Amino acid sequence: MLDPVTRPQATLAVRCSRALMSPWSRLSLLLVMLAAAASAVLLYEPQRLLSAGWQPQIGGGGAVVLFALAYGLCTAAFVPRPILNLAAGALFGSQAGLAAAVAGTVLGAGIAFTLGRLLGQDALRPLLRGRWLTAADGQLSRHGFRSMLAIRLFPGVPFAAANYCAAVSRMGYAPFLLATGIGSVPNTAAYVIAGSEAASPTSPAFLLATGFILLTGLAAAVVAWCKRHRLRGATGR
Repeated sequence: MLDPVTRPQATLAVRCSRALMSPWSRLSLLLVMLAAAASAVLLYEPQRLLSAGWQPQIGGGGAVVLFALAYGLCTAAFVPRPILNLAAGALFGSQAGLAAAVAGTVLGAGIAFTLGRLLGQDALRPLLRGRWLTAADGQLSRHGFRSMLAIRLFPGVPFAAANYCAAVSRMGYAPFLLATGIGSVPNTAAYVIAGSEAASPTSPAFLLATGFILLTGLAAAVVAWCKRHRLRGATGR
């Protein structure tokens, strides 16, 4: 009679690798990376390097591309985009500055989306319970482009929060990046133009750009207040 075959137990290395690749371990890694990025921004203030200008040997298209790459990394590390947009306009003018800022916006959003998708989605998706969370997840998953376009056009939604919420949903890369690129143009252009015309604060371009920024900011504040008031009324019933 044959003896039963015993399966070899998993080695310590295999068990450690499984533990390190578990959803919660990856989520912990993401949180550590985000905390480190935020700390680096507070300590080194890379936005000053972007707005201080470039070395004399870097100019033309190369400077625009380098700025876009730095812009993307900075936005992924939570550097405020309005500061970077103003710097883009001041350094390169309205046209090249807008191209660099939009490219950097898409790059930064793509970095955050990839990190959230690879490191956070598996751990966070089981936690999507409740009417509001499931409704938001369903909207982003089924109508990704339309939903993300509306979020990008609305200046009151934090850039980083939108990136990671989209990453946790089942939205695809293509609609996310395309909606980010298109939807970020109006608000980004206003800041870039304001930065390019900062030396002439009475010029029509500067006044129009500043007015657009103030109006959209006011509209965002009003909408946020109305939604908060409705939520309070609903929970108070």
